[in-house]
Amino acid sequence: MTMISEIQKLGAGLVGFGIFFLIFGVLLYFDSVLLGFGNILFLTGLALIIGLRRTFSFFFQRHKLRGSSFFLGGAVLVLFRWPLIGMVCELYGFISLFRGFFPLVFGFLGSLGNIPFLTKLFQSLAGGDTTMV
Repeated sequence: MTMISEIQKLGAGLVGFGIFFLIFGVLLYFDSVLLGFGNILFLTGLALIIGLRRTFSFFFQRHKLRGSSFFLGGAVLVLFRWPLIGMVCELYGFISLFRGFFPLVFGFLGSLGNIPFLTKLFQSLAGGDTTMV
């Protein structure tokens, strides 16, 4: 069993609060202060969970450079009070960066519950069975 250190627990909390502030900032019509605070908390929490060296190597791999530049550039645009354009850039960067994780997440969500339509939908999004009822 893997042990989670106190730093990683703190990082998970920061990521959770970062996502909360990002959602809350979007719900309040792209409030740039909440979005900027959410970005800072999310990136800090990510660095605490996986470490600074791994975070740096994740964002600055050659094949992920476009997604990283859009994601981090969008965060900078949000901090400079251009929240709508910044969030669009961040969304594109997020999808580009974490594209490889989406089938894993959808497969996990498909096996999580026993809801017939959602299970089939998540399994088809994961790349499994493509027949939908």
